[in-house]
Amino acid sequence: MKKKGFDKSDGLEHSQSRPAWVDGADSTPPPSALAPLSGPVFRMLWLAWLAANLTMWMNEVAAAWLMTTLTDNAMMVALVQAASTLPVFVLGLPSGALADIVDRRRFFAFTQLYVAAVATVLGVLALVGGLTAPLLLALTFANGIGMAMRWPVFAAIVPDVVPREQLPAALALNGIAMNMSRVIGPIVAGALLAAAGSHYVFLLNAVLAVIAFFLITRWRSLPKTSVLPGERFFGAMRVGLQHVVQSPRMRSVLVRIGLFFLQSSALTALLPLVALHIHGGGPTAFTALLAAMGGGAVAAALVLPRLRGRIGRDAFVRSGVCVHALASLAVIAAPTLWLAVAAMAVAGMAWITVANSLTVAAQMALPNWVRARGMSIYQMALMGGSAAGAALWGAVAQQFAVETAIVAAAVFGPLGLVATWRLSVGGTHDIDLSPAQVKSSAPPPAIEIRPDEGPVMVTVEYLVDPERADDFTAVMQETRQARLRQGALSWGLFRDAAQPGRYIEYFLDENWIEHQRRLERFTAADVGLRERRLAFHVGTEPPRVRRYVAEGGGRRGPAPGRRT
Repeated sequence: MKKKGFDKSDGLEHSQSRPAWVDGADSTPPPSALAPLSGPVFRMLWLAWLAANLTMWMNEVAAAWLMTTLTDNAMMVALVQAASTLPVFVLGLPSGALADIVDRRRFFAFTQLYVAAVATVLGVLALVGGLTAPLLLALTFANGIGMAMRWPVFAAIVPDVVPREQLPAALALNGIAMNMSRVIGPIVAGALLAAAGSHYVFLLNAVLAVIAFFLITRWRSLPKTSVLPGERFFGAMRVGLQHVVQSPRMRSVLVRIGLFFLQSSALTALLPLVALHIHGGGPTAFTALLAAMGGGAVAAALVLPRLRGRIGRDAFVRSGVCVHALASLAVIAAPTLWLAVAAMAVAGMAWITVANSLTVAAQMALPNWVRARGMSIYQMALMGGSAAGAALWGAVAQQFAVETAIVAAAVFGPLGLVATWRLSVGGTHDIDLSPAQVKSSAPPPAIEIRPDEGPVMVTVEYLVDPERADDFTAVMQETRQARLRQGALSWGLFRDAAQPGRYIEYFLDENWIEHQRRLERFTAADVGLRERRLAFHVGTEPPRVRRYVAEGGGRRGPAPGRRT
């Protein structure tokens, strides 16, 4: 524990400082894969998540198979998956912004009522024979909007209800829930499709969504402790996107997840047609292949916590991409259904290995205050890759053949991996993004400032040994990324032409409230960076800090302003 200290380079006082980096693979034995379920809150939310995913997979199975009865166009069949995933790409960031600025429990519950309403409409129209191929696509898109809304908020909730050391296991359990639903959902949907009809699948989805709604309403979330007004919707979206853009780790994760789902979507999007071409194929074969993929994913998720301490995330991702490509080729080359089922199980193992590793990497790269927005952008990359892949490989299948499209996707995966080999998603060490206890020790403003006045310009003056200038500017580039991740509009560093070693840093906050909000966004990593930055200052006095508020209704730029 460090003594209480004051760093005038930021006008902040902190009571404690944690290391900027924490070891992600220490000597502590990894928690059991089922350990997070011992917590009643996570267990209840996990059951709600399982029910929510059951509705998703059952809807996708029923819609995909129903589409094959409405049209024989391969492009339309593949577009079912695109229609279910495209909303996440289009609406992911707005949903994440809402999840960060409103009550997460109520928002999560609302998403289940929305899904129940869409499922009811689908069920009624299917019952009366009123569905056409275009209408089915439109309602599948509407159902995808529900997934776009609920995924970011659930991703943001999980780190709040489990200890940090159990987070990888909790995320693996979320993957198990998704893949259990991938096993159970297709089996139930397939049975109902064969025995009764697609309308029963959609109506059962509505019932499950209502059950999930009641499970969520039993959870009592902790209220937010901030005394500041909530963020504005469009400002929250800007800050969330800016945070991700300025995070090197998140950029690597987004590229990796987008490329992988662009590759893997070929097999899942065209699976109904693959099932038709297998000897004795039909709804049962389609259900068996989907269930095998889900079963393989569940089996792999149970052993991932034990392997994670010995194998880094990069190795997991690279090997998973290659194994999935080989398994995809094996599925279309299999002479019998049972060999194809075995290959699908391997594909499921590879799928969960890559997806879970990248999800853990994304969660570890995001502080809590922006987690829903960051994970929504992650999901946008995931679903964007999936939707683009479904459309791309569907077009290839329509032009050539289903087998040609899957072979092309299998080749694309390893080639993309080679092209982006230097990108790392980490795993050996993770940045410590736990909140830092900081408060402003600067005197209150000498002038009256309205909360929405701005922008606010902050300048910091450093005196640095000229021989250490290169090292200082390198640290200041890290500072630039940190300031922008916290929401600054712009940042700059200038050196004095008349005095060697004198530097002026400036950054702009959108308004006075956003300037105050920076204190709530400080993490242990930010505290460590500040200490590194201050170590270069050689003046007898601490770095001089000045704050200015723009005149004239808030011009965006370093215009003449009022000093505080």
